[in-house]
Amino acid sequence: MHISEGILSGGVLALGWAGTVAGVSYGLKKTNPDRIIQTALISSAFFLASLVNIRIGPSSTHMTLLAPMGLILGHAVFPAVFTALLLQALLFGFGGILVLGVNTFVMASASLAVYVIFGRAIRESSGRTRVIVLSFMAGAFAVIIAAVIAGMFLIMTDSDFAGAVKILLIAHIPVAIVEGAVTSFLVIWLKRSVPEFLS
Repeated sequence: MHISEGILSGGVLALGWAGTVAGVSYGLKKTNPDRIIQTALISSAFFLASLVNIRIGPSSTHMTLLAPMGLILGHAVFPAVFTALLLQALLFGFGGILVLGVNTFVMASASLAVYVIFGRAIRESSGRTRVIVLSFMAGAFAVIIAAVIAGMFLIMTDSDFAGAVKILLIAHIPVAIVEGAVTSFLVIWLKRSVPEFLS
């Protein structure tokens, strides 16, 4: 979910950039050189999935694939999200350069949270039903957490955004359901066809 340029205060923008610089730096340090092509591929999928934006007040909603990204990339998700959002800002004007730090932090931290919370359980689960349920929860969780973090940045800028944040959260409920279903499908396919992607 992209927060538009010119909405957030300077202090909030700086906070977002600090989190993103730390996340990208650590992600690059932890990225296995053998997985750079895989990281680029997943970043491209995220870039394409999030191109269709639906405007909601000071932000927008769209497909994200945040959970599959987190499960596949782990800490490398920060540089992957940053690259995709930078290209979207430069090529299509989505979000913007100043707000890029916040937008990256919003989506990458939600994706990383999925890796930390659900990654091991999904990798080690063998029962199809359990994998489907965990993957659905991961997909929905990523969207809701990203919306909550975006809302926090908006409210830190101006408490008057509280009403817009409620609308933002409600609007992301159907997106969370769709993302949960898509994540379940992708994880089942990955575990059957290319399980090393989740390792």
